[in-house]
Amino acid sequence: MKLSKLSFAVAAALTASVTTSAFAMDLYVDTKTKQIFAEPGKGRQKMGSFEKVDESPKSKNFVSSEHAYQEASSDKAELRKIQNDLEMKGNEIKALEEHAKASEEEGMVEIKKDGGIEFKSRDGNFKMAVNGRLQVDSQMNVNQDLPNTTGNYVGAGGAAATMPATLNNGAALRRARIGVEGTFFKNTDYKFEYDFTRGNGLNAGGITDAYIRQNFSKPFSIKFGAFKEPFSMEEATSNRYTTFIERNMATNTFVDNLNTYKVGVGANYAEERWQAATSFQTEGVGGYNNAYGSNNKFDSATSGSAIGSNGGVNRSGGGGDTSWEVNARVTGMPWMESKTKFLHIGASGSYIDINNNYKSDGSFSNGGVIFANGLASNVDRGAILGTGNLTSGTKGTAAYRQADHLTRFGAESALVYGPFSTQGEYIQTDISGAGYKDESLSGYYTYATYFLTGESRAYKSTTGAWDRIKPTRNFDMKGGWGAWELATGYDSMNLNDGVIKGGRASTAKLGVNWYPNPHVRVMTNYVHALDINTGAPTSTGNKSFNNADLDMIETRVQLDW
Repeated sequence: MKLSKLSFAVAAALTASVTTSAFAMDLYVDTKTKQIFAEPGKGRQKMGSFEKVDESPKSKNFVSSEHAYQEASSDKAELRKIQNDLEMKGNEIKALEEHAKASEEEGMVEIKKDGGIEFKSRDGNFKMAVNGRLQVDSQMNVNQDLPNTTGNYVGAGGAAATMPATLNNGAALRRARIGVEGTFFKNTDYKFEYDFTRGNGLNAGGITDAYIRQNFSKPFSIKFGAFKEPFSMEEATSNRYTTFIERNMATNTFVDNLNTYKVGVGANYAEERWQAATSFQTEGVGGYNNAYGSNNKFDSATSGSAIGSNGGVNRSGGGGDTSWEVNARVTGMPWMESKTKFLHIGASGSYIDINNNYKSDGSFSNGGVIFANGLASNVDRGAILGTGNLTSGTKGTAAYRQADHLTRFGAESALVYGPFSTQGEYIQTDISGAGYKDESLSGYYTYATYFLTGESRAYKSTTGAWDRIKPTRNFDMKGGWGAWELATGYDSMNLNDGVIKGGRASTAKLGVNWYPNPHVRVMTNYVHALDINTGAPTSTGNKSFNNADLDMIETRVQLDW
């Protein structure tokens, strides 16, 4: 070890008061604190042996067996100067040590504990994670007893088509998403996600989440961009974690099929056992906004839910003003014994103003709202229930109707008791406007689940929704089974009230879910139609399913990170 002149000066200061006869002394320096010691010890390195040869009060000369140095110390001021210099050298050494430590750290890439890849700066101010999901679905209709065999589809322009009104077997990519999310300066985060199954090519309609969020404190945040409406527990739960392959009819019809990802501003306040969220949002992004959830199997009036759209990324060509809405959702845990034993309750509400546009002759042009849905089918997503557009006709005529606004209400509850859990929701939508007398459309569902392998449903109280299941032991060839879950449920929807004749239906469902590990899931659902009443809707496609007896088996293989 090379010693500086200052180190020997300190040695001189330590022995300046010695007045006895000449003697030899071994000195040691602590490699971390840079203190000088006369005895060896942990972390100390020998400087050398020193001998006092001159006791002159103004000059002390020392000779080392390894090196010879001479230092004069005339007074206390000189000693103080040496001490200051030594402190400065110590700071320099500390800075060099920190730099060396940083250079030894692994680079800028960190593998997240729960899977995925995360990039971050060393100071933690910037983070970016890559996320994605792939869901491969199949559907086999094991029974289709359709009493109304004469029913035909209604094709484009209202012309009758000759295709049989049946559900088709097949396989498809239900979702294929890729996205990024991260933070800027720790308090600002963002998310951008694109679903290649939603848009046409690179149509902006494939965008799901695309927002920037400012976290003012741990519980309170505000976000801007495209994000989900704060409405319904099942909708708040990512489709990666829902119990059944498709969401229940009430959630699909009144929330999801209207494109729950809408542009606006939202605020959230979340504590350990409760959360409150609100938003002011307009329509969704891109061409997908033209027919939310549409598959174009039946006529455009009943193929899927839609609301106040102009069918493009920008508003032009008589598209009219954007629809807008105000949403709120509050959830809490009034009873919580542990993370595996608790009760969840919640409520949601919305006011939605609908965009309606007319031609110069007073006839309806575009906009309005449509409610339509299938019976939990996921490959053939043909609408069996459908209201048609609730705005129609020409102003001043008897057939004229205009849906001005919607009011939605929702109530939710869930119980977890170890491996057993239950969940239920009721959603009601009231329609107001010319030709309507506050007609109410509603639906509800309930289901129960049980983990044969002992796991419990994972819950995130800050969002009031379900989270990722982590098996007690991942599947392997050495006795690991992963997690196995059984589920059974009942689902009901009524789109008939007053002048609205959209039909009603109910189903019973059974499900088996296997989680080989936290990021892979294999699902199988059996769906049986208990009651289908579609005699009232005007579409022959819907009418052909009136009193039908339907059974289907659905599967999904899912990977997400």
